[in-house]
Amino acid sequence: MNPPGTAMGTASSVQTRRPLAEDVVLIVDPSPEQPGALHDALEESGYTVLLAADGEGALQRAASAPPDVVLLEPTMSGIDGFEVARRFRANASTAHIPIIFIGAMAGTEHVLAALDAGGVDYLTKPITPREVIARMGVHLASAQRARQDARQACNALDAFGYASITVRASDGRLMWQTALARQLLATYYGDGIPQSFAPEPVADWLRRHLPDAQQQIEPPRLAVDRGSRRLTFRLHQQLGDSETGGDWLIVMREESHSAVIEAMRQSFKLTGREAEVLYWVVKGKINRDVADILGSSPGTVKKQLEHVFVKLGVETRTAAAAMAMNRIRPLNPQFEQ
Repeated sequence: MNPPGTAMGTASSVQTRRPLAEDVVLIVDPSPEQPGALHDALEESGYTVLLAADGEGALQRAASAPPDVVLLEPTMSGIDGFEVARRFRANASTAHIPIIFIGAMAGTEHVLAALDAGGVDYLTKPITPREVIARMGVHLASAQRARQDARQACNALDAFGYASITVRASDGRLMWQTALARQLLATYYGDGIPQSFAPEPVADWLRRHLPDAQQQIEPPRLAVDRGSRRLTFRLHQQLGDSETGGDWLIVMREESHSAVIEAMRQSFKLTGREAEVLYWVVKGKINRDVADILGSSPGTVKKQLEHVFVKLGVETRTAAAAMAMNRIRPLNPQFEQ
């Protein structure tokens, strides 16, 4: 743990950058005389400066115009700085913003509280504007690199027909999603799901496999079937470190079973529905599962499977699956049971 007044790295050892014209700093301090010198120094350095006198004002400012970095007093009446930081982290539009606490308390417990609330740094008053600006440069550069890395990864995935989402492991909040990902989630999980959270099965899958993922062991993929279509989820990479699990980029891809089902239909002279039933038998599904996938009843599936047995000249599910695999594999080498 870095002692109070030290950053996660120093301006000399960590890459920083000069402020851009659009860089906005939000200073949250209830004492009107405190931000004066810092305000002037920041503007002279090229930053646009916003001020808020309390936690409520900070949240309102951020809602109307999210800043690039926040300088936050931890002890304030009403909504204190720790709660402000937590609310920033809970909101997808502000979760990425670096928060630097600037407080008079130098005890380790205050530093820990600030970091636990979502701060990236803690400076102890009295401060010098030069030190604050140097620390800001470090954290802005780090945040910018993280955004660029995530953007490049997502653009590359989208180019190959994948959809992607970023999910916060601690509570399943959707931090980011592509338009295609939004459409797929609505198709497979219904339009009624909260748009700000991942579907519960997806969030639960992430939480269950988080220990392996953090050890760089790729967990099994999550798959959801809808008729002849399947949506798969794969953990791609972690975005940012966090004791609560961090944010995770999840890659989604929709696959169609239609070509394989059609090949089965033609090869064995089946009806379309019989071919669908045989396909899911090959995939190891029981009648109840097949009924759920096809929107039918287990009894109907059983009858259709009996017709399949007659047409294939077999008596068991295992024999039907084996015959289908032997016939389809040469035509579709990519097909897996």
